[in-house]
Amino acid sequence: MVRAAVLPAVGSPLEITDIELPEPGPGRVRVRLTAAGVCHSDLSLSDGTMRVPVPAVLGHEGAGTVVSVGEGVTHVAPGDGVVLNWAPSCGTCHHCGIGEVWLCANALAGAADIHARTADGRELHPGLNVAAFAEETVVAAGCVIPAPEGIPLAEAALLGCAVLTGWGAVHHSARVREGESVAVFGAGGVGLATLQSARIAGASTIVAVDVSPEKEQLARDAGATEFVLASDTTAKEIRRLTGGQGADVAIECVGRATTIRTAWESTRRGGRTTVVGIGGKDQQVTFNALEIFHWGRTLSGCVYGNSDPARDLPVLAGHARAGRLDLAGLVTDRIGLEDIASAFDNMRTGRGGRALILFGQE
Repeated sequence: MVRAAVLPAVGSPLEITDIELPEPGPGRVRVRLTAAGVCHSDLSLSDGTMRVPVPAVLGHEGAGTVVSVGEGVTHVAPGDGVVLNWAPSCGTCHHCGIGEVWLCANALAGAADIHARTADGRELHPGLNVAAFAEETVVAAGCVIPAPEGIPLAEAALLGCAVLTGWGAVHHSARVREGESVAVFGAGGVGLATLQSARIAGASTIVAVDVSPEKEQLARDAGATEFVLASDTTAKEIRRLTGGQGADVAIECVGRATTIRTAWESTRRGGRTTVVGIGGKDQQVTFNALEIFHWGRTLSGCVYGNSDPARDLPVLAGHARAGRLDLAGLVTDRIGLEDIASAFDNMRTGRGGRALILFGQE
């Protein structure tokens, strides 16, 4: 039996309980978690913004050590450090065939599987495939990537979601060029990774926007040259900070209709607005036909940073080893599994950056 955070039903608080995992069958890997990041997507799963079968073990950003492997698994072995990949590509669907692995049609097929059972026999699903809010997990072989050398496993956990998403938003979706101005909305875990990625890309003016004044120093440490406290005049303030034009690129990491609209209005004529945040289907963003023509802006969604983990993790590891990417700087709280409720509360109220669960620290 291992300890895990279980979502019993949509809208219910997480329960910390013992679960029983199966031994890894063919093509499966058992991993002992070192750390798991608490991502806003986990909150979106718990409140029903995103739908997965329940009850489920949540958690999708993690790293740990391989305990055992099933038949046919050859790319990792017991004792290897691994990063969890919550969206493994199938390699056979239309999107995989054209190189858009982040849109794989079958990436979340495993979320419907039976992952484990509670002590009283309840069947549990694996959330976003990997069920990282647990001391150990059993996942498909495609959900584990060998951990990069020279990166502490606890910090490597962040590579599995926050950093891949922020990096990809800058480099793959918005395609920020050296010297451009960038506005980043939201200074949580993904937002801080986006700010660091904009700095690495050589952006000139980097504006961080957040509702919490306490996040200013976090944002500046990540690379922001300016900080704007979110208000009704945010777009006007960003235009003032960018020579009256607006940002070349605005990246929204919140997932709210009002923030998406403000990011759009903060983007210069002909600029690019990228939406990373996951909003609910009731969040309606409206545009009129004339403004779309007049402003000539591009509005695009961004799934998992439009990233390919196999391609991008070695690049990110190189930046981390060289000191350009500060993984530890993304972490604002190091907690135990029993403290996960407080991490969820902080996300609801916009406090903090990334909380990192360190297993064995309760």
